[in-house]
Amino acid sequence: METITNDIEIIKVQAFSNYKVISMNLEGITHEESMIFPNGDANCMNWILGHLIYIRNAFLNILGEEPVWNGEKFSAYNRGEIPLNRKDEFVNFEDLKSYLKSSQDKLESAFSKLEKIEPENVNDIAILSFHEIYHSGQLGYLRRILGKPGAIK
Repeated sequence: METITNDIEIIKVQAFSNYKVISMNLEGITHEESMIFPNGDANCMNWILGHLIYIRNAFLNILGEEPVWNGEKFSAYNRGEIPLNRKDEFVNFEDLKSYLKSSQDKLESAFSKLEKIEPENVNDIAILSFHEIYHSGQLGYLRRILGKPGAIK
């Protein structure tokens, strides 16, 4: 008999909820809109989504899964990069949405096989979950800045 502990359920619910909120905030956003840098320098939606996927790959790695892309090729989305300086390397927004879906499918697959969270991974998993929550909120504000109605009612 399979035993699922609460800690696994918590991260499953967080990852699913984050994915839903992110997806809702991306609805109806064009590639052109995703490339707008508010105030001329604040991160655009394209970078935030690419960055979320980039960091999700680390999450997948911790869970023993393969990343959805090669980090070197997509390094413009890495933490510490200056997005405005690397915008010519950004991926089409629709392609990013596909990578997000792939990362979600892989996360859900990893969670379904997970029997326990190793103590040495607790801190990383908690921070990675927080990271997604932080950036999903940014996507909500960017959506409004772009003149779209709020996605979360």
